[in-house]
Amino acid sequence: MNITVFCSAYSLDERYTEPARKFARLVGERGHTLVWGGSDAGLMGLLADEVKAAGGRLVGVSVAFLAHKSYQGADELVTAVDLPRRKAELLERGDALVVLVGGLGTLDEITEVLELKKHGHHEKPVVVLDTDGFYDGLRSQLRRMDAEGFLPRPLDELVFFTDEAEQALAYLGG
Repeated sequence: MNITVFCSAYSLDERYTEPARKFARLVGERGHTLVWGGSDAGLMGLLADEVKAAGGRLVGVSVAFLAHKSYQGADELVTAVDLPRRKAELLERGDALVVLVGGLGTLDEITEVLELKKHGHHEKPVVVLDTDGFYDGLRSQLRRMDAEGFLPRPLDELVFFTDEAEQALAYLGG
């Protein structure tokens, strides 16, 4: 399975890196392909290193202005001309989508993926690996949107939240 992961390119505290490392090892050990932002920096680089060390395949999708931070050990590396094309490529190449901790770029990616799914533009499973309650606020807001009729589909059809790497992969079928 090709698993697209959205996450931070910053170096983060151990409370965030260790769960990401565990998830990446499972992805690699189970023979899946990591499709990710293509960076060698921070959490992105850590994921790539772990997946590769565990025997998985790497497909990086970078963007032209960040090409200097591209992960050099990827099995395939694509460079998109801008961020919208990068997001489209990441969505297209993944059979499933997983969100780890991240900043504004990650938040942008998860909201776009959910908006597209809401409108039926894809039916790929979406998982938020909610490490240390990082996405509690997002989950709360989405629940409110669901309860107050802002979503045309039930929230549990759009996204699955978990704090366990095993549960994330089980939900994806892998």
